[in-house]
Amino acid sequence: MPSLIETTIRKTITGGLMRLHRFNRDRMAPPEAPNPFLNGLNQPMDRELTLEQLQVHGQIPPELDGRYMRIGPNPIGKVNPANHHWFLGDGMVHGVRLQGGKALWYRNRWIRSLAVSKALGEAPAPGPRHFNDTVNTNVLGHAGKIWALVEAGGYPVELSGELDTVAHNPFGGSLGGSFSAHAHLDTASGAMHAICYEAQDQNTIRHVVVGPDGKVQREEPITVQHGPSIHDCMITKNFVIVLDLPVTFSMSALVAGYGFPYKWNPGHKARVGVLHKTAPGSSIVWCEVAPCYVFHPCNAFETADGSITLDVVAHASMFADSMIGPTAGTSSFERWTIDTRTKQVERTLIDAQAQEFPRPDERLMGRPYRYAYTVGLKHDATGQFEADQVLIKHDLEHGTRQLHDFGADHFTSEFVFQPRHAGAAEDEGWLMGYVVDARKQTTDLVILDAQDFSGEPVATVTIPHRIPMGFHGNWVPAAALR
Repeated sequence: MPSLIETTIRKTITGGLMRLHRFNRDRMAPPEAPNPFLNGLNQPMDRELTLEQLQVHGQIPPELDGRYMRIGPNPIGKVNPANHHWFLGDGMVHGVRLQGGKALWYRNRWIRSLAVSKALGEAPAPGPRHFNDTVNTNVLGHAGKIWALVEAGGYPVELSGELDTVAHNPFGGSLGGSFSAHAHLDTASGAMHAICYEAQDQNTIRHVVVGPDGKVQREEPITVQHGPSIHDCMITKNFVIVLDLPVTFSMSALVAGYGFPYKWNPGHKARVGVLHKTAPGSSIVWCEVAPCYVFHPCNAFETADGSITLDVVAHASMFADSMIGPTAGTSSFERWTIDTRTKQVERTLIDAQAQEFPRPDERLMGRPYRYAYTVGLKHDATGQFEADQVLIKHDLEHGTRQLHDFGADHFTSEFVFQPRHAGAAEDEGWLMGYVVDARKQTTDLVILDAQDFSGEPVATVTIPHRIPMGFHGNWVPAAALR
């Protein structure tokens, strides 16, 4: 534990650095080109809407009773395009309520940070704050509630069934620090597992387990170096898998005034950690892997020979040049074989096409599985991250793939799988996600039959405006909410 003197010195230094950061941030010169994460497909919305007369093509499956929701950054008010990063900005959630074969409503709501409440002339949302109360990266259901999540910053935010902010809620006061944008449900135990890090602590990450009652069961520290950016993790039956890769905290970026101070660091060894779900953090086994960066693993499972299979979208590098967002075009879908005896990771190519946002049937999270669904990527005019018009279905058993092409000027986003019923086969169900029509400036909630992947959608719900591309979302059945 640091002494009182050490703590005082650290606070003094941090305070001085943050003053220098704000000084340089506010004086950064305007960029030569428009910031692509404030324009085009990513241009923020300027109001909240409730729409109840939605156009539907096809037939919404009557079994779908719940909410499809997706979240992303949507800055309220003016921001400086010179230092605005795609990962920053007030969160906005977009949801469609399906019931009885109908689309009852579309709603978009800002997550109420202090800044958002002030801008809207409202009283601050209740609940404690931690470091930064902007929450903009994922939205999911757990323990009978809807949660908006972010990494390395604010506490989770509890949302109502109508997507309004209920409170900033550290799981009923049981969470000691920041949470993660990605928490994975262990269906056997009903608990969520996440790897969490604090932006201001470069030496410690934490394995956090949130029980089926919505309370933290475990918050186990793990020692690291350089402040790695760990966006996601993965679980197997017995283990949690930690991705400690060469994107780390950059003091020079912070001092220069950038709001997302993480950069590619070739001096940081790339490694994968394997930790038993109940073991102390000091027992983690680190396995070397060739340098790359992973935002999102798809799934993982233990094999009969004692190794672990981990499927990921791997990028050759990340944040090596751009300070405003991720670059696209260098990613691939890979299978990693982790050998904790030799402490090595073997990388095998599944698909070389640039892609992202991998999702499985999440009933099989941590277990052997066959199908994965990813979104194609392409370069935009500035080389920044931009979704393509195709969704990809991977058959990992047969080594084949199918495409669903939404057509020119259509941009797809992460799709999620929902089974037809509890005992459905792995691909017996529907895929759901938003697709933007850039020409019409409208958005469709598209529902596909996963077993007729390349065929026409089962249904589309048209929202008469463009939803910014955003990040992650999920389907939350009505029965899952208390």
